[in-house]
Parts: sequence; structure tokens; C-alpha cells
Amino acid sequence: MADYAPRHIIAASALIRNESGEIALVRTERRGWELPGGQIELGETLTDGLQREIMEECGLSVELGRLLHVRSNLSTAIVVFCFQATYVSGELRPSAETPEVRWADAETALELVTHPALGASLLEMLRDDGRMRYDAYRTNPFELVETRAI
Repeated sequence: MADYAPRHIIAASALIRNESGEIALVRTERRGWELPGGQIELGETLTDGLQREIMEECGLSVELGRLLHVRSNLSTAIVVFCFQATYVSGELRPSAETPEVRWADAETALELVTHPALGASLLEMLRDDGRMRYDAYRTNPFELVETRAI
């Protein structure tokens, strides 16, 4: 008998821009280039966990802004909350989890982020029309199941 009890993983990421408007990117072994972020630990708020993940992955302190995008991976039960963020301080540096980090203009960032769900999310965040977007998708192959602008 299948167990349908909810067991979602909560994560967060940030579209971080520096004073030149460039976007912070990190490269992981599994997904390639992406926005900094990661899994929220038990007892953490979304924003505290995201601040921790950004510091761990790339050494930056940021000011978090509004929620831009929520994406739900129906294949892995991961829900990711994507925030707007502004660089405050720190040196962009790699970590054990992210062997490469860099600043990139929007066009280069879109070229580097090749994972289908992450690329689609980045594109929507860059198109920012003032509304928060929600996407639900499946992977292998990538299939967008639902999308809403709120």
C-alpha cells in the first residue's frame, strides 16, 4: 500500500545582484550553475536558512527582498522559495559544495544555467512583472505541470 503522507523538503534560493547589476551564481556537481541557496533546516525560518546557505555556498551577506518565485518539484517533493536579494558585503568565494562561483550579467547567467527547471525559474525572475510566480513541474524529462502568476 502506498504511503501518501506529506514529506516535502523546503529549500530557498536568491537572485542576488551586486552594485553593477550582476547576478551571483554557484556551480554544483549535480545541477551545474544555479542561484545560491539550499535546504532549510528544522527550526530555521526561510530567510535565516537562506542567509546561512548563501554564506556557506559563496561567502556573501545579502539583504533579502521580496519573494519572486515558488517552484515545486513533484518528482522529488522539493519546494523552493526564490527571493530577490541585494549584495551587502563579503568576497565571492567557492566552497566544498560549490567549487566555482562568479558574477554574471543576466544574458550570461541565462546561458550558464542549463538545468531546465532552474533556467526557467531564472528567466521568470528576470522578467519580474511585480507578481509572484508559482510553477509545479516533473523531472526526467522536464515537464511543466502548472504555472500561475499571483
